[in-house]
Amino acid sequence: MSEAAYQRLWDSSHLILEELLDQEPLLGEAVSERERQSFQYRLSSLYLYYLGLLRRFDTLYDQMVQPQKRRLLRRLLDSVACRVLELKDDLVRADLCETHCLDQVLQDLKLTPADLEVPIPKYFELERSSILKEREHVLTELLSRLKPEISEGSFPILSRTEAIMLLQKAERARQGRLRATFMREIRKEEERDRKIWEEGRFKFSQDEAAITIQKVWKGYLQRKRTQQDRRTEMEFIGMLPSASPAEPLGTWSQASLGADVRRLRQAEKEEEFQLAVVKAHDHLREVEGPDMKEKMKEQIRQWFIECHALTGRFPDYPDESLGGSSLIFADKTPEQVRMELEVQVQENKKKEQEKSKEKEKEEKEKKKKGEKTKKGEADTMLRALPSKSIPAINAGHKEYMNLWKNRFDSLFPSQSFDSETLKMEERKEVEQEIRIQVDDLMRQELKNLRLAVDREETRPVKLPKKKAGKKPGKKKKEKDLTPDRPMDSLFEELVVLGLLKKSKTVPLKDYIGDCLYLGSALNLANKLPMPSLADIRQNMALYGILRLGSPDIHAMAPLIRSILLVGPSGMGKKMLVKAVCTETGANFFDLSPENLQGKYPGKTGGQMLVHVVFKVARYLQPSVIWIGNAEKTFYKRVPKEEEEMDPKRIKKDLTKALRLLSPGDRVMLIGTTDRPQVAEMKGLCRTYERILLLPRPDYASRYVLWRHMIEAQGVQGTQHLDISALAKVSDGYTAGCILQAIQAVLTERRLLQLSKRPLLTSEFLGPLAKLDPVYREEEESLKDWYFKTPLGKKRMKLLKDQDAAEEAKLAKEKKKK
Repeated sequence: MSEAAYQRLWDSSHLILEELLDQEPLLGEAVSERERQSFQYRLSSLYLYYLGLLRRFDTLYDQMVQPQKRRLLRRLLDSVACRVLELKDDLVRADLCETHCLDQVLQDLKLTPADLEVPIPKYFELERSSILKEREHVLTELLSRLKPEISEGSFPILSRTEAIMLLQKAERARQGRLRATFMREIRKEEERDRKIWEEGRFKFSQDEAAITIQKVWKGYLQRKRTQQDRRTEMEFIGMLPSASPAEPLGTWSQASLGADVRRLRQAEKEEEFQLAVVKAHDHLREVEGPDMKEKMKEQIRQWFIECHALTGRFPDYPDESLGGSSLIFADKTPEQVRMELEVQVQENKKKEQEKSKEKEKEEKEKKKKGEKTKKGEADTMLRALPSKSIPAINAGHKEYMNLWKNRFDSLFPSQSFDSETLKMEERKEVEQEIRIQVDDLMRQELKNLRLAVDREETRPVKLPKKKAGKKPGKKKKEKDLTPDRPMDSLFEELVVLGLLKKSKTVPLKDYIGDCLYLGSALNLANKLPMPSLADIRQNMALYGILRLGSPDIHAMAPLIRSILLVGPSGMGKKMLVKAVCTETGANFFDLSPENLQGKYPGKTGGQMLVHVVFKVARYLQPSVIWIGNAEKTFYKRVPKEEEEMDPKRIKKDLTKALRLLSPGDRVMLIGTTDRPQVAEMKGLCRTYERILLLPRPDYASRYVLWRHMIEAQGVQGTQHLDISALAKVSDGYTAGCILQAIQAVLTERRLLQLSKRPLLTSEFLGPLAKLDPVYREEEESLKDWYFKTPLGKKRMKLLKDQDAAEEAKLAKEKKKK
């Protein structure tokens, strides 16, 4: 795509954004419980539209070359991503569920299931590539020091004679196998020759032989044509995969090459822009700086004189925290500025009185509401929470409308930068720098004037007094238990102890699964739809990746400190944790109970362990702290065989450390468990803010899993391989079981035989039957546990209330009849 095409995409994106901004005020209006469905529908449609905008802005920021446009696009991209997270939070409060049935909304908006996928901004990986390489290099160096010690104790050392004897045995066995194969082929040939000799050959004439050969050849050609026509028809109706994907791959490689070229141009233009910024700043400071300084001084002196003439005394100079002399330059008269400074103290007193009155009113309203809810006179009201990202989106939209909407590509043929816009921005910065210098000079001049004219010493500016007592937003600071130790030594210590590990590269798209297409129908039938694998993948992108990937998004978005993944073994819980680390470039800390055994012993060892891990995690953010078998940290009763491990020793310190995380601390705790029933419900739910249930895959997800995993082994689907039958047969099996069955069948030897012996559906049944499925009792117990969590209880209460309301309606209708 050309720069003009990306500009058109940007223009159309802002048309959509303008429509969405007009709809935003409606979400703030309170809605009764009866209109819950319409409220959910509005939230869902806005959520999908913002997801589409996020995808567009990500493409534009990744491919546009002009540096000033990219800065605005980056702000828009981060603020739209934050808005997506806010709407997701509102959807959870409206649905009382972590997953949502959006199939009906998709159909109404004429979107596809692909539009549900959460786009991960490409700059998460591209802008941190150098840091990730450096960190990987440090980790490999530290781990290489430990390898000799591990290898000496784990592998036996063979003498030279023993090694030669071992090689000789292996070679003789190989030669014996080859000789046996060769002799078997010779015997088969001898047997075939003997049968031919005994039966005798039928003698053909020359014409008869030619006719026979023609029949066989023509039959072969016709069968081949029929088979090809049938395959073409099956490919056309989508029952078989395409056999010639060469052209799309070639087109895709050309497109990716073009994208890489544009990224190189971005780096070149960014360097030119940075040099131009420095030159423009220095030029403005040298040429316009002295005039700016003198004008500011003259204006401030004139303000001194006018205030003295009006009030009989010189004014108090505005404090730097209030804006300094910028208050004077805000197109106001001296009398207005003086009045504002004097009124501020009175306003603060009034605000304090109003706050106390408001508190009294709130208490009265709470009492009234409590009485009303008891009597059943009032309904629960639903509304979206105030947004932090909407002001940023509005500011970005206005900047685009004022600066870039009516600009043409002919103004920027080389796509370097707009010099006029650059001068305007730098002029503001130079004015700010000079203003600070002028304020220091004029404060001293005001002091001298007071001494000379009024014989008066400097009056300190009275700032509003702060209330004594506890502040609701302020938290206690954590004591630093390692003030004398440098960060490098703590980092090395965690690597040596195996608490900071090198995470495997696993992209989130490798977590395969399809959407739930009948969720709305199940809701209408008052049946609880279980989340699909696609829902889990999208939630991990929203809760983990988008928040950890950008400091700006993390600071604005609703704070989530921890996630708990609950599901049977083989569902890919640890894979999701590694995917979060891969997509965000996060450090991977392992605090699983099995990994903590024997590390940081003693009474204060657990406290020191948690402190060091969180201290390093904050310093090297983004960071992911993983706890496998998370139920062990919150055991109701520790089993005897695990008492030595002491899995509960970090329980208290872990919850304290999580509370100290604030917006801007890109550290996330992710726990995984397949036995949450053995843990204390209160402790587990207090520590983990979001709980995601991973049920066994449904038919659509199993079909996609079988097809993707078989194709990943280099096998193309054929008519002999019925993937739909495999998806039906594997009901109850997890993705891990399906992968094990495929790996057991598609060995290296079997892959070499595919050209002669095509793959059959029946080959997978034997290995699959040897594996244990997830039995319905196990899944039901996990569901029962989930509906005992705080969010699960609210969901069940909502369903009961809806059922009761429907029964009441039916009863009224029967009475009328």
